[in-house]
Amino acid sequence: IEFLAVQKRMEKIKGPILCLIGPPGVGKTSLGKSIAKATNRQFIRMSLGGIRDEAEIRGHRRTYIGSLPGKIIQMMKKAGTKNPLFLLDEVDKIGNDYRGDPSSALLEALDPEQNTTFNDHYLEVDYDLSDVMFVTTANTLNILPPLLDRMEVIRIPGYTEDEKINIADKFLLPKQIKENGIKEGELEIANGTIKAIIRNYTREAGVRNLEREISKISRKVVKKIVSGEENKISITPNNFNEFLGIKKFKFGELESQDKIGIATGLAWTEFGGEILKIETVHMPGKGKMQITGKLGDVMQESVKAAKSYVRSKSLEFGIIPPIFEKKDFHIHVPEGATPKDGPSAGIGMVTSIVSSITGIPVRKEIAMTGEVTVTGQVLPIGGLKEKLLAAHRAG
Repeated sequence: IEFLAVQKRMEKIKGPILCLIGPPGVGKTSLGKSIAKATNRQFIRMSLGGIRDEAEIRGHRRTYIGSLPGKIIQMMKKAGTKNPLFLLDEVDKIGNDYRGDPSSALLEALDPEQNTTFNDHYLEVDYDLSDVMFVTTANTLNILPPLLDRMEVIRIPGYTEDEKINIADKFLLPKQIKENGIKEGELEIANGTIKAIIRNYTREAGVRNLEREISKISRKVVKKIVSGEENKISITPNNFNEFLGIKKFKFGELESQDKIGIATGLAWTEFGGEILKIETVHMPGKGKMQITGKLGDVMQESVKAAKSYVRSKSLEFGIIPPIFEKKDFHIHVPEGATPKDGPSAGIGMVTSIVSSITGIPVRKEIAMTGEVTVTGQVLPIGGLKEKLLAAHRAG
């Protein structure tokens, strides 16, 4: 809004490129369309996911058979105006190989100091892109640093439960009723039904899966009406599982009791916040450590740091040091098929290891997050809102 206010007053903005970062389904592309509408610009969307060839951006030399201008010039031609809004979607999904690095080719187009003379290989003349408003979207900050340096990052957080209910009531439900041909009075959804669907059938930061579940209900309602089974169908928190099947997620169901060696951590992924169970067991051995659960390099290092901290403070925790030479440790983070990374599970690792050795159970209703150093300092974390929402979703 601040950028749009400046643009309205100055009538021309020559400043940072906006980069909208957030999990899938939170409305980044829709926000780009809204910005174009608010500024009376032609909206052009260009998906960068999977682009590996620099010529896709800059164009091919005219000596090649079937050569064409790059995507930017092609889209400018399609827009038919020199000041459209360019939405560069999934800028973090750009690849690179022997054909060049497309993200480096974007540097010239996205730099306000250079894009007055953008050179396309096919045209072989400078083209002025300074009037174009560029907005990029991404799920993570996994973007080429020089490219990231040219952009103003705006984080789009996930939706709270109340926001999802409002979006479903005002937009998703009317949209699906219209698209599936349900007439007025044929479908009635009782209070609390949408909330129950969100809690038991979706676990996401956005609303894509929620829309999918509402669409599934709508189709089954139409089937019942067309087959003559019923004329009007009422869906309540007591019968919605007849339309959606077995619940996919357990909301608010904690472990039945406090358990030894199992700590609950909070993680932030590109899909939003997640709850992590961190399990530690030990068995007779020679001090080896095994780590499983498809953990990334950073998370594996945080496990090693957690173990080193526990060893250095073992007497304070009531642990007799020789145990580390006489026992093998196995740390596992379910679910094994889901990739996990980041340092903020460190405090959960420490708690799980200490609980496993001392036999003191970890309280089942407590979730924790924070990076732990080898000296025991707990460092600040990122993605706090997403992690809190994940904790709330888990009850």
